[in-house]
Amino acid sequence: MTRLAYFDAFSGVSGDMTIGAFLDLGMPLTVLEKGLAPLKLDQVTLEVGHRVRSGIRAVKFSVHAPEIHDHPHGGEPGHHHHAHGHRSYRDIRGLLKKSALTPRVRERAEKIFHVLAIAEARIHAMPVDDVGFHEVGAIDAIVDIVGAAICLEHFAVDRIHASPLPLGSGMTRSQHGVIPVPAPATVEILRGFATRLEDGAAELVTPTGAAIIAALGVPAPPPPLAPIASGYGAGDREMPDRPNLLRVILADVVESTPGGGGPAEGDLERDEMVVLEANVDDMNPELFEAAMEALFDAGARDVSLSPVTMKRGRPGTLVRVIAEPQGRDSLSRILLRETSTIGIRSYPVSRLLLPRQMRTISTRYGAIAVKVVQVPDGGERITPEYADCHRAGREHGVPVAAVYEETLREAWNSAG
Repeated sequence: MTRLAYFDAFSGVSGDMTIGAFLDLGMPLTVLEKGLAPLKLDQVTLEVGHRVRSGIRAVKFSVHAPEIHDHPHGGEPGHHHHAHGHRSYRDIRGLLKKSALTPRVRERAEKIFHVLAIAEARIHAMPVDDVGFHEVGAIDAIVDIVGAAICLEHFAVDRIHASPLPLGSGMTRSQHGVIPVPAPATVEILRGFATRLEDGAAELVTPTGAAIIAALGVPAPPPPLAPIASGYGAGDREMPDRPNLLRVILADVVESTPGGGGPAEGDLERDEMVVLEANVDDMNPELFEAAMEALFDAGARDVSLSPVTMKRGRPGTLVRVIAEPQGRDSLSRILLRETSTIGIRSYPVSRLLLPRQMRTISTRYGAIAVKVVQVPDGGERITPEYADCHRAGREHGVPVAAVYEETLREAWNSAG
C-alpha cells in the first residue's frame, strides 16, 4: 500500500506550517526532538502552541535559539531567523553528511537543500556550493527541513502531492533589499508545479515550503485516495480572505484491484521527468567520470553512457540524463561545461513506477537503508542501498558484499 501526504495549501506553505500540520496529525514532539538530536544544535528549543482560525484548531510550531531573533519573512511572519552571518550550501551539506541522521531522513533533507541551492545559484549566477542561504541557512530552517523529513519517515510517507499553490502578490523585504512576491527563489523552485499567480495579498509560499514540495513531491494530480487523518499547521499572520493554515491529509492510494495482489496499472506511481541527450565524439573518455559526478551532484536522477556510431562512421558516446523538469536548465549547463558537446536535446517523458518505500534495517554493521518494491505478482523485492553498504564496509573493514548479504538477510527476517 502506498502512503501519501497531500498538502492542501489553500493559504500557501512554509517550513513551520509543515511541521505544525504533522504535529497536529499526531507526530509526538519527543520523537521530533530525538530525531533532530544528531544535528547537535546547541540550546535550540522547540515550541508548540495552538491557534484557532475560522473555527479550526491548528498547531503553531516555532524554533528558539540564542542567536535567532524574530524576523518576519514573507509567509512565515514571526518565525525566527538567523541573526548573524551566512551558511553556504557546502557547509549545510557537510553538517548533514556528518550527522547521525537516519539514511532516509538525511537523503530527503539533502534533497530539499539541494533544490534551494540550485534556485539561488541560478538567480545570483554563482557556483552552487558557494550559495549563501541567509535566512534559509538559519538554524530554524535547518530544523524545519530536517524535521519535515523526520515527520515523513515517522508516518511512512512514500511521496507528496500538493494542491495548486497560491503565490500571493506585492513586495517583501529580504537580505538583498525589496523583492517582488513571489520571491525569485520560490518561482525557480516551483518550475513544473501548478501555481496560482496573484492569489493573495502577501507572500504565501516561502522558499523553504516550496522546496519541501518540489524536492519530495510529484508535479501531478494525486491518484484516488483513502484519507486516514488530517492535520493543520498555522502561520502567524491573520488573513482577511482565508484561514492562514496548511492542511496535510495523510492517505493511502486506493487499490484499483479488489482482493489484493500486485499493483495494477491504476496503482502504479506516475511522475513527469525530462530527458537530456548529447552526442560526443571528440572528448577524452577519462573526462566522462567528472561529468557524471557533476550531474549527479546537481540532482540528476540517472546518467548513462552508450556507444553510438556518428557521421563518417566515427565512434561516439551518447550521454543521456534523466531529471526532474525544474533541473533541466542547470543540468544542461553542466553538460555544456563538462563535455565537448555544443548542443543538447531535451524532451519530456512520463514514467510508471512500482510502489516502493524506504526502510532502515539494523545490522551488526549499523543501520542500512533498503528499498522495498511491490512487484506485480504481489510479492516484494528488497534492495539494500549500496552507498550505506559501502560506508559500513569501510568502517568495519569487511567486504561490501558481506554487508549487502547481511542486510538482505535481516530485511527478509524482519519482513516475516
